[in-house]
Amino acid sequence: MKAEVPQQRSLLEVAELDAELSRAAHRVTHLAEHQHHEQVQADHLAAADRLAALAIAIEDLDAQVSRFESEIDGVRQREDRDRQLLDSGSVNPKQLEELQHELGTLERRQSGLEDSLLEVMERREQLTAEQAEESAKVDALQQDLDNAAHARNEAIAEIDRLRAECGARRGEVVAGLDPDLVKLYERQRAASGVGAARLLGRRCGACRIEIDQGEMARISAAADDEVLRCPECGAILLRVGGVER
Repeated sequence: MKAEVPQQRSLLEVAELDAELSRAAHRVTHLAEHQHHEQVQADHLAAADRLAALAIAIEDLDAQVSRFESEIDGVRQREDRDRQLLDSGSVNPKQLEELQHELGTLERRQSGLEDSLLEVMERREQLTAEQAEESAKVDALQQDLDNAAHARNEAIAEIDRLRAECGARRGEVVAGLDPDLVKLYERQRAASGVGAARLLGRRCGACRIEIDQGEMARISAAADDEVLRCPECGAILLRVGGVER
């Protein structure tokens, strides 16, 4: 196949644009901004889970507080009734002894309940402080997450802008190329990922393998408009400006 030198220069530009498009496609899936966003998102989710767990724990403690307060209130009411009976002077000696024994039991029961209530309330106070601290973390991480999402979206938008520019320029250049040359290029690009590359000294710019002397002699002797292929990877070798030595 023959291709004038200007056509080969244009094909080199297409190859360079395709390389830039490939790099952009790789970057968009390996963005540092995307990885940072995922990490902050995971941290935010973990903090939100901890906050939810604290809220559930505090609700459980509130239920315990209500239960202890209800039991203490019941004990106090029973004590009040017993003391009213004692104060009435209408009980016989046996009832008096039973009431005094019951009051002692009720006092011990109330003391035990109040100690348990105090422990629960102290634990609740500790969890409430942790809840406030975790809530502040969630708010801070939400701000970090918003910032990370903005940075990621800006990076993606910049890559999309570059891809659009490269794609538009590629379309313009391809439109001026020989259709047969484009077919050969696209077929090779589909097979190996690189359709054409500059000849760099004795190395193919696509596979980076050094070409042997015999093949280089053939390449050097070929006409400038001859379309040559790398003997190793098959990519179109573009000798734009002549073979580098």
